[in-house]
Amino acid sequence: MAEFILAIDQGTTGSTVALMDSAGKLRASVNHEFAQLYPQPGWVEHRPAEIWESVVKGIRALMRKRICKPAEIVAIGITNQRETALLWDRENGEPLNNAVVWQCRRTTDFCEQLKSDGHEKVIRRKTGLLLDPYFSASKYRWLLDNTAGVSRLRKAGRVAAGTIDSYLIWQLSAGDTHVTDVSNASRTSLMNLKSLRWDRQLLELFNVPEEILPQISPSSGVLGHTRNVPGLPDGIPIAGVAGDQQAALFGQACFSPADAKCTFGTGSFIVMNTGAEMLLSKSGLLTTVAWQLGDKGKPVYALEGGAFVCGAAVQWLRDGLQIIKSAADVEALARTVADHGGVEFVPALTGLGAPHWAPEARGTLSGMTRGSERGHIARATLDAMALQNADILRAMEVDIGKRLKPLRVDGGAAANDLLMQTQADVLGRKLIRPQVIETTVAGACYLAGLGVGLWKTPAEIRSIWQAQREFSVQMSATARRKRLASWEAALQRTLL
Repeated sequence: MAEFILAIDQGTTGSTVALMDSAGKLRASVNHEFAQLYPQPGWVEHRPAEIWESVVKGIRALMRKRICKPAEIVAIGITNQRETALLWDRENGEPLNNAVVWQCRRTTDFCEQLKSDGHEKVIRRKTGLLLDPYFSASKYRWLLDNTAGVSRLRKAGRVAAGTIDSYLIWQLSAGDTHVTDVSNASRTSLMNLKSLRWDRQLLELFNVPEEILPQISPSSGVLGHTRNVPGLPDGIPIAGVAGDQQAALFGQACFSPADAKCTFGTGSFIVMNTGAEMLLSKSGLLTTVAWQLGDKGKPVYALEGGAFVCGAAVQWLRDGLQIIKSAADVEALARTVADHGGVEFVPALTGLGAPHWAPEARGTLSGMTRGSERGHIARATLDAMALQNADILRAMEVDIGKRLKPLRVDGGAAANDLLMQTQADVLGRKLIRPQVIETTVAGACYLAGLGVGLWKTPAEIRSIWQAQREFSVQMSATARRKRLASWEAALQRTLL
């Protein structure tokens, strides 16, 4: 009997459901988008029921393709938007409020108060994270304080909290399982990086009760089983879970220390494997758990820097400015001009992430003249996506004290050749694009396959990974310095 792995890639703007065969080939995938909610400036929400509905629709649509029989699915892997937090009722699985999305800045004042009270140092030391609204802990606190009826439900033991992976596992198992994996738990500001457990001091600091949180489990291994999922038989092992960026690192076969990748999604994220070393950044980057393979496996750590807005900037050109009809049109529009023509777009639409960490920053479009065209704005947008990553890479190299290896790239925007060449030029590094750019999906599948023994070791997975194209540096060092100086000036205007 053929063997397949079903992957659920639950992202910020939509959910992808995919099938991988035992040879590591992605056979089919479907995507369904859902609504983005912006109830106030700087706030971002999702309706949890719409997230689950998008997953169910994806499973049904995928199975209608008849790539495999339901009985041939040997495992499910999950990868998800991280930090997004929600509460639901343990009794009926109903969400108690909208999910507070990772991009949301509503808890900025609360985080600033914790900083002024002197708590950032201990949070940084225990979690590897900065004290920022980005992470889940302050979102849990806000939900507990602002959700109608939550006190009554808590007293009855009915409140469950989690990130999106936990919510999906709960739904897939019909409420039998409330777990998260170490990679997602490491993004909450509540897990101790050394012990891999919820930390009592941090729980008290954020006033989040441990009993509402999921059990922390490895990223690979059987975490639960399906029950009452439309289109799927009961009993399929849920055997691989990782946050999207950690899943992409695994999907890129970055199994050795100093291996790094950059994922271009709604945001963009550079993650570097640091192996068993829990390296705390001095340059505004984050330390995170990359993965843990099985109950007896040791955690693998990583350094990470993320820009909050990457592909979302192109969506803004499409939906906000309406200068393109589809996201794919941005490359053609950008190629109508020779360069950015002095136009700079700093896409701080939801604040600035690493290495600046300025949640109050807002986007700026500057340097325009009477000669500026739509093409210059499109080109400045692609440049900004690449230049944000250059800032992160330089910070990462400061932390590790050496130049990184060639950078592996993935995500939807990695298909944009102009963006990839721009990225190589402003980084001054060769880029390697894989054959399969859906590396978050691939990582979830690989973790699940290892979890049920479909593959025995990561070395088997490394043999599956293949490069599709390399982008060598074409920009001179002088031109790169000039481009970076123009970007830095624009950043400073944004940060004023």
